[in-house]
Amino acid sequence: MVIKQSSSTSLLSYGRMVRWCLAAGLVLAGTVASPPDATGQVQATVRPGATPSWNKGILPISPESYYHAIECGTQGGDDPPCVFWDTGLCQNDDFTLAAYSAYKQVAYEVWVAVQKGQPAPQPDFQAARRTRVTISATPVAGAENPLTDLVLIRGGEPVLSVDRSVRDGSGRATFDYPAWAPTAAVTLQLVGEARTISCVIEPAVLQQFR
Repeated sequence: MVIKQSSSTSLLSYGRMVRWCLAAGLVLAGTVASPPDATGQVQATVRPGATPSWNKGILPISPESYYHAIECGTQGGDDPPCVFWDTGLCQNDDFTLAAYSAYKQVAYEVWVAVQKGQPAPQPDFQAARRTRVTISATPVAGAENPLTDLVLIRGGEPVLSVDRSVRDGSGRATFDYPAWAPTAAVTLQLVGEARTISCVIEPAVLQQFR
């Protein structure tokens, strides 16, 4: 005995097959189009060979660090590591970082004078005492990931900045000195439109910051 399948049953089966194919296609398309990991992680480093050596981290200016910074600046040369210790900090393809501190303010002023053949000055000590720590981020040439925020994480929590500015794909943030104490690792997050660069700065590296 032959049972003929009704046309309505055939249409129902066909509809189910079409829906299954569409669902499978959407899953496959989602798998192919899914974006890569939107976060990149790097390790911070400090330039080697900086003299005079320093292992106390970034501190408010003191008589010790003031004269240490003057000695640093008197070395001269086109690119003394003790002055430009932040060159290559958190190396990545999207942003270039620069750091500014009281130590660097003193050392840089002396270095500029020495470069011009002038006697090493004694920079304003009180002005240096008022200087906090500023980190700036600018886009690498050709990078397509404009900066939208710059966040410092310590102990799992964002550190409150005392001043910040982000515009035209670049930014800077200023922090008080305890944020950089070399007692624990910190993470600097460079938040971009396309992805975030997360830079881990270990205590051994923080100790060499000036």
